[in-house]
Amino acid sequence: MAMFPVEAWALRETRLDLDRLAQTESLFALSNGHIGLRGNLDEGEPFGLPGTYLNSFYEQRPLPYAEAGYGFPEEGQSIVNVTNGKVFRLLVDDEPFDVRYGNLLAHERVLDLRAGTLQRDVDWVSPAEQRIKVRTTRLVSLEQRSVAAFLYEVEPVDGPARVIVQSELVANEDTPVPSKDPRVAAALGHALVSEEHYAHDLDAQLVHHTNASRLRLGAEMDHEIDAPVPVRAQTEATEDWARTTFACELQPGQRLRIVKYLAYGWSSQRSRQAIRDQVHGAIAGAKLGGWDGLVKAQRAYLDGFWAQADVEVDGDAEIQQAVRIALFHLMQAGARAEARPIAAKGLTGRGYDGHVFWDTESFVLPVLTYTHPHTARDGLRWRHSTLDLARDRARTLGLKGAAFPWRTIRGQECSAYWPAGTAGFHVNADIAAAVVRYIQATGDERFEAEAGLELLVETARLWRSLGHHDRHGVFHIDGVTGPDEYSAISDDNIYTNLMAQHNLNHAAAAAERHPELAHHFGVDDEEISSWRDAAARVHLPYDRELEVHQQSAGFTAHQEWDFASTPPDHYPLLLHFPYFDLYRRQVVKQADLILAMHWRGDRFTPEEKARNFYYYDQRTVRDSSLSASTQAVMAAEVGHVDLAFDYLGEAAFVDLYDLQHNAGDGLHMASLAGTWVALVAGLGGMRDYGGELSFMPRLPGRLHRLRFAITCHGTVLRVTVGHHDATYEISDSEMTIRHHGELVTVVPGKPVTVRIPEPKPLTPPPVPPPGRAPRRRRRQG
Repeated sequence: MAMFPVEAWALRETRLDLDRLAQTESLFALSNGHIGLRGNLDEGEPFGLPGTYLNSFYEQRPLPYAEAGYGFPEEGQSIVNVTNGKVFRLLVDDEPFDVRYGNLLAHERVLDLRAGTLQRDVDWVSPAEQRIKVRTTRLVSLEQRSVAAFLYEVEPVDGPARVIVQSELVANEDTPVPSKDPRVAAALGHALVSEEHYAHDLDAQLVHHTNASRLRLGAEMDHEIDAPVPVRAQTEATEDWARTTFACELQPGQRLRIVKYLAYGWSSQRSRQAIRDQVHGAIAGAKLGGWDGLVKAQRAYLDGFWAQADVEVDGDAEIQQAVRIALFHLMQAGARAEARPIAAKGLTGRGYDGHVFWDTESFVLPVLTYTHPHTARDGLRWRHSTLDLARDRARTLGLKGAAFPWRTIRGQECSAYWPAGTAGFHVNADIAAAVVRYIQATGDERFEAEAGLELLVETARLWRSLGHHDRHGVFHIDGVTGPDEYSAISDDNIYTNLMAQHNLNHAAAAAERHPELAHHFGVDDEEISSWRDAAARVHLPYDRELEVHQQSAGFTAHQEWDFASTPPDHYPLLLHFPYFDLYRRQVVKQADLILAMHWRGDRFTPEEKARNFYYYDQRTVRDSSLSASTQAVMAAEVGHVDLAFDYLGEAAFVDLYDLQHNAGDGLHMASLAGTWVALVAGLGGMRDYGGELSFMPRLPGRLHRLRFAITCHGTVLRVTVGHHDATYEISDSEMTIRHHGELVTVVPGKPVTVRIPEPKPLTPPPVPPPGRAPRRRRRQG
């Protein structure tokens, strides 16, 4: 099933499979959170999906409806494939280098997780029998936000060769049609309108803007040459492309070496001249330290990241590789985003139109909070920057506070589908929970005052106006969609209610910590009291006969889904059955109540967790990549450690094995994050309730050791888990944690080793729906 060799610190492709180009382009994508380059072949084609993206650079398009309705969003937003600077065309004695022709003797690509580079080595014989070797290396700078760079090397092998290299900038390149809707195709097919272009020496620049969103983009390239022979070079530019051509004659063993510097800048406000100067300055900065300087800075950045983020897994080399690939891509997605969002696909593809969902706050930001905290802060600052738009949306819906969008790029609601989309109000509480988690993990009082408090206040106001007290004083939130999108427009979804409760309580506490600032936002004692009252009286539906919580009111009374008669090829169910059937039956797309027990586990007893997990795991079909990691977490907590390990494997390999058959559209950031979550929160048992770190580690027999680090208040706590005990060590200030419920104080320089109790499951292992059991993880060497 695996198509890559298993290596601890690399993703290596040893042969080129043209049928899997789209998937490998996603896996080999490079980014720094501002620029994203899909792992397309250097010569531009063949391709699965060309892609060069800038965070939040989008075009507007109409949203189609069969019938109009009040409050429906009228415009969508789609990420734009911007000016492509990855392209190098190579001609050898007038024969174009194209992997589809001639004889490809060797082709290898390596994503180096410690160097932050993608290297490609090619040994090719042209149709005219001329053999050459090509080596390329690319990086997207983690130090210089606007810069990417490429090293392109060509060497003839058997005889002299006339070598022509064309380095290009290409705007409005042809791409596969993104939608059957002709309005979408028209909006995105050639989204860039030329404003300016120039060429000088080895340097060229193109400036464009979008038609509807009115965003301005500048892209510039410059080059340095190293060769043992004279090289003729010239640069030319037109409205939508620029090209620098290098020509020389090489003898066997001689090498032409070209360094290409690429810079991007964009703005909705800055002038054409300002954008032009910005990218030109970025090129100058890149050339100051040169290629070697960029490579050195890249390695230094990643050394710092891995020192506090690495997870070591002994006993399963595939999982070890997968978690490091996951962490690398998560780091890339947010490293230099700087008050821009992390989309569901990061900057690795155009899937979901480049939109941001609740996945970011509920899966991605928890990982970054404990491994790379400033990137989590930047993501939350982006949410704060869209607060006015969320207030506008709430007013449109007749609500108070802020209603954050189900899916967006800029901050406006872009979901054209109500039940499983914008009725998912839990996104507001997910954002609030991410704010609380970040503040408690970092102690960042400045962020709380500048952004956190206002986010908590406005989301709390939403819940107070969305919910209501019944005649008995119980607080209900009706007509919403929880994480399980197969149960839409439900009353009292427990996940939503518990997350809203958390939101209300923490908004009240934050307002009391900052009374003057809260007063500035219009908060008074009466409003705080109303938040606390609603939180104290929130309803949690419970089936006393079955002794399980109801995912939402009445769920356990719904008709059971006939899993035994559902063919394996009818998953995902949403593509084979009407939503009406899904909404009224006991079938769960993705972890919902189980997710509530993870993030609000302090509100359930161990017995409730065990019974709830047993009941709902047997009804969860995992038609979403978001589910497996959460099921791994709770399976581990209730004592089914082997099942947890199997679910971990599914989360880890969603993209590496293309389990969802759509990795070519971009990587699943939430599932990548879920690999870390399943290891650290699942097998490591890490929880953070009320700012207190606790651990309940347990290893399956198929693993030997697990080691990970948690950054909390600037201090790195390192945890090593074996089969019988766990060791906690710290290098800075003292920290008190809980280990399986017992308080443990860890002081610098004195590791503490504590016994791990044997798991005592309260239920048998649940049996997933037929055909939906996770693949069994075999023992690794």
